[in-house]
Amino acid sequence: MVSRNGDDGRFLTPSGAAAVWGSPEDTVSDDQVDFRAEPVPHIIVVEDDPPLRALLTRLLIENGYEATGVGDGEEMFRIMADRGSSPIDLILLDIMLPGESGLILCNRIREYSKVPIIIVSARGLEADRVAGLDTGADDYIAKPFSRSELLARVRALLRRAGESRIPPEAFSVTRLDFAGWSYFPKRRELLAPSKAEVSLTAAEHDLLQTLLRHPQRTIGRERLIELVRHRIGNPSDRSIDVLVSRLRRKLSGNRNKNALIRTIRGVGYMFAADVTGS
Repeated sequence: MVSRNGDDGRFLTPSGAAAVWGSPEDTVSDDQVDFRAEPVPHIIVVEDDPPLRALLTRLLIENGYEATGVGDGEEMFRIMADRGSSPIDLILLDIMLPGESGLILCNRIREYSKVPIIIVSARGLEADRVAGLDTGADDYIAKPFSRSELLARVRALLRRAGESRIPPEAFSVTRLDFAGWSYFPKRRELLAPSKAEVSLTAAEHDLLQTLLRHPQRTIGRERLIELVRHRIGNPSDRSIDVLVSRLRRKLSGNRNKNALIRTIRGVGYMFAADVTGS
């Protein structure tokens, strides 16, 4: 049960832990929840403090999200791989966790996924925020914080993510095949039709994975900038164009260098080949 503590608008967890969010008028009653028929964003809360984990999960559910609370990285990866057809849309990730820290987990996720991540931590120094963002987090919020601020950050990040929902099979697929090529996401290996391995930079790997997960769909330059921001200093339209050009050359072989990655003038790029996963 959650109880108010005085008139400062803060809440206490059952254990008496410090408050994390705001004013009582923000509370959503059961009859205000929007139970929509269509799929709603699914958010994983990774927090080792059970009362706080329950509080965050409840807040998200009361505001129309599907939320799953877990206590460590092992549980998180199990949920990400076992969700069936329901995609993971966003992760709220604490830093101080049993086993691997939130920073290490964030870095591991970024090896093969662009699922939006908000780090939620009691460590609010500038160096802590920089470290979190440098490992691949999209946002960083320090405790204590208001519930309205957390929900606003969740809405903003989901809005920016747009069509980047990552289905569970993205975490279990071991091989992606296209036009005679084979790509192995987990070990980040690209094999040409001749079976020769083609060397890619970290940014080229990120770009290729993004294109392979959205075949025959236009991806805007702004979206690509967000996807590789942690790999490229001061990314811009020009830096994305150069990155695409480098990847094109490596994928061209003896064919037209634009055959696999097509330019959609004034918008962005499209991966033209069929992609199958196994």
